[in-house]
Amino acid sequence: MPQLPAFMRERAHLVFFALLAVAASGFGQTFFISIFGGALREEFALSNAWYGASYSAATLVSALALLACGSLVDRWPLRRITALIVVLLAAACLVMAFANHALMLLPGFFLLRFAGQGFMTHLGMTTAGRYFSSNRGKVIAVAALGFPLAEALLPTGGAWLIEAFGWRSAWIASALLLLGLALPTLLWLARAGQHSQAGGDGNEDAGEGFSRAQVLRDPGFYLLLPAILMTPVVVTAVLFHQAAIGEARGWSLTLLGTAFSGYAAGHLLMLFLAGSLVDRFGAQRSLPLALVPMVAGLLLLALFEAPWAPLAYLTLFGITQAGTGTAAGALWPERYGTRHLGAIRSVSQGVMILSTAVSPLVVGILLDLGISVATLAGSLGGMVAGSILLAMLAGPIPRQPNTAGNK
Repeated sequence: MPQLPAFMRERAHLVFFALLAVAASGFGQTFFISIFGGALREEFALSNAWYGASYSAATLVSALALLACGSLVDRWPLRRITALIVVLLAAACLVMAFANHALMLLPGFFLLRFAGQGFMTHLGMTTAGRYFSSNRGKVIAVAALGFPLAEALLPTGGAWLIEAFGWRSAWIASALLLLGLALPTLLWLARAGQHSQAGGDGNEDAGEGFSRAQVLRDPGFYLLLPAILMTPVVVTAVLFHQAAIGEARGWSLTLLGTAFSGYAAGHLLMLFLAGSLVDRFGAQRSLPLALVPMVAGLLLLALFEAPWAPLAYLTLFGITQAGTGTAAGALWPERYGTRHLGAIRSVSQGVMILSTAVSPLVVGILLDLGISVATLAGSLGGMVAGSILLAMLAGPIPRQPNTAGNK
């Protein structure tokens, strides 16, 4: 059998825990939920506007809930918080499966977005950031492999179940998979961290760390946050309106579907490099550099209508997705320590969910108003470039304040 890399051997269980937790978040991600859109609209006779508004509203509320509950990762044992979140995610699938009125979609969407997109991602990335230090970037890159893994398996499997057995059966199967496979596996993998005290992990910086209140008083946090938000904001907005962009550019759905292979390839391949780059140069230096391919991709989208353009810009998006995801996962523990990492990450994760709920709506309104794809892509490129400049102004890691006991 091939031997695990040296950086994974000591706490291999926690590496695979983080990977599986991130992959399980796929049940609450847009790429999975979107395959049910046609069936749900038909079943409950919903307009696109009502369906989209309900999804955005549930996503916004889930972001607020994550801000309130994210610090549980710091205070509860890993196995306990894992059990709670997986059960909530399975319950969300069952609420969707047995919904008998359109209003039942609201709690279903909320639980999917809170427990899935929000907390499972938060749990996996916080674990990867907390229990490793010298090879943190590599571990976070391994954990982030859960995203392309889920993107490859869940929509395809879900679509097959919907065609074969109906959409309700697909949600029931999702709940059974979470309870019968994901939950026991995650609890078994989490045993490596079960003896750690909340907020302590045994690495060299476990005893240090800014509290969330101290972080919110650091100007550097607000200079770095836009760079972290740009990738999910732009990718969500552009991909959500990909059909409309394709129509404006004269690109067929077949061409756009093929171009997504570039996004997946760029994402996957860059993950194998991103961890080493972050470990070598630091997360704060790597983050603005990782956004450069996205700026290039948006310029291609703005300037070119040729059939090769979708493959090119989506590949560049995938490269940035991997680079910024790894750098962002390592940034907060690198800058602020690990003692209150869950509380700190819940702020950025909550703001990210809020922004990704709003960005498709804003872009949709702009497209309806007749804003051209070139203008839209150029404006987004300018926003990303601005976030790069802000991140470069953030300055060095601040000195730990002498505030013992500050929570």
